[in-house]
Amino acid sequence: MSPGSELEASAVTNTSGNSDDKPERLIRAAQYVRMSTEHQKYSTENQAEIIADYAACRGFEIVRTYEDSGKSGLKLDGRLSLQKLIADVRSGNTDFEVVLVYDVSRWGRFQDADESAYYEFICREGGIKVHYCAEQFENDGSLSATIIKSMKRAMAGEYSRELSAKVFTGQCRLIRLGFRQGGPAGFGLRRVLVDEHCNPKTTLERGEQKSLQTDRVILQPGPPEEVEIVRRLYRMFVVQQRTESEIAGILNVEGFLTDLGRPWTRGTVHQILTNEKYIGNNVYNRVSFKLKAKRVLNPPDMWVRHDGAFEPIVERDFYEAAQRIIDARSKRYTDQELLDRLAALLAEKGWLSGLVIDEVEDMPSSMTFRHRFGSLVRAYELVGYSPARDYRYIETNRALRALHPDVVQEVIAGIESAGGSVRRDPVSDLLHINEEFTAALVIARCQVSPAGSLRWKIRFDQGLRPGITIAVRMEDDNRAIRDYYLLPWLDLGKTPDLRLAPENGILLDAYRYETLDAFMDLTRRAALRAAA
Repeated sequence: MSPGSELEASAVTNTSGNSDDKPERLIRAAQYVRMSTEHQKYSTENQAEIIADYAACRGFEIVRTYEDSGKSGLKLDGRLSLQKLIADVRSGNTDFEVVLVYDVSRWGRFQDADESAYYEFICREGGIKVHYCAEQFENDGSLSATIIKSMKRAMAGEYSRELSAKVFTGQCRLIRLGFRQGGPAGFGLRRVLVDEHCNPKTTLERGEQKSLQTDRVILQPGPPEEVEIVRRLYRMFVVQQRTESEIAGILNVEGFLTDLGRPWTRGTVHQILTNEKYIGNNVYNRVSFKLKAKRVLNPPDMWVRHDGAFEPIVERDFYEAAQRIIDARSKRYTDQELLDRLAALLAEKGWLSGLVIDEVEDMPSSMTFRHRFGSLVRAYELVGYSPARDYRYIETNRALRALHPDVVQEVIAGIESAGGSVRRDPVSDLLHINEEFTAALVIARCQVSPAGSLRWKIRFDQGLRPGITIAVRMEDDNRAIRDYYLLPWLDLGKTPDLRLAPENGILLDAYRYETLDAFMDLTRRAALRAAA
């Protein structure tokens, strides 16, 4: 008798479960068990117990186990044990004749029932038969068993589809109520567990999950240092017009890591710049990945949202400005379209600069022209424009504008280190120090006259009227800071502009300092004894 006929005879003979009818030789078998989630703690044990009973009644000896724990049955991807089982069968590297599985759904909930049948066919082609131990049909290959098995495969896939639809409906409801659904909080944010009455319970660390069905999760601002990095990231992108790659490079040089403890990349910066959770909005279903199918980007009309669900850490104006910049940069213009728009801007303004280009609402950024044509000068030449001033002047001003927020932040850090308090106006950058006086910071570009003399022009803000203007004088190459002037409004504010030379006499140089230590001492809190 052939091994195949012996296997069929043993299977038919032992259907009744009569121990007297067991074959003399036990048939070597492998078992495949799978559980889909970590919550099914005893699922594989329960499966193995039923499989063991089936094997004992039918004369099978389990010699090998293939186990996929916590793996979805929707696809073969990620199910390493089933992949190994299929590979062993294909290579002939098997020491068993049968594969025992709890039921059809444990083999898989494939959305195409033919895929489930295909993997079973591979086994049968390799001389290995698959037995489903807890199903109501016999594993005898009969017409009735084949029909029922096909229905079971379709039902297994349909169960996942129905469950997915129910889960999605419940998640959408919770989103509209303002609760967070899945995923890490993100850099600068933290997940907070709340009870059914929205009372905070605890902060969830990465990987932690709620244990009670009635508990919910919301987002709250994270540590102040992370929140400040997020806000600074937006300032660098919106105010300084830096690219995502440049911002990632700066953060990496300064030693900051993402919430995953990894270096920053263009992608991680872009994710922060485009996610509405940083302005407090709860948005869901931007991307669909249902039933392990291909990831799909959904249009905005399919998004599920609750605006203002969480405390924002970025101002809406900054976020919207970032989106306009991203949209402008992401739109792909041809070279001729870029030049046509630049020529139209030249005709409207009469002159061009990086600042003029960046200030136009629907215009590609100056960085786009630099990348496409190599430099702004080359783009100017192609539209027939010759800058009246040295191009280095335009580039220097751009670099100083980019430097300004960083110097302001250094001043703020120095004040706080000295024990003072400071509040920065996000629009004007005016500093309110100890709620006693205000200060503004001006970076003065060094200009070289035709005769070779160095000059610096200081402009006082007549609208803000700061108590002290911190004038930062740059070196002649405009790359490093030369010194500082602390100019009080009461003494010099009535003059809109002030021109400085390297040496200015005692009346002006009395306000000159090599560092800002004197200013930090000015902001330092001092304890005063009460008079007796």
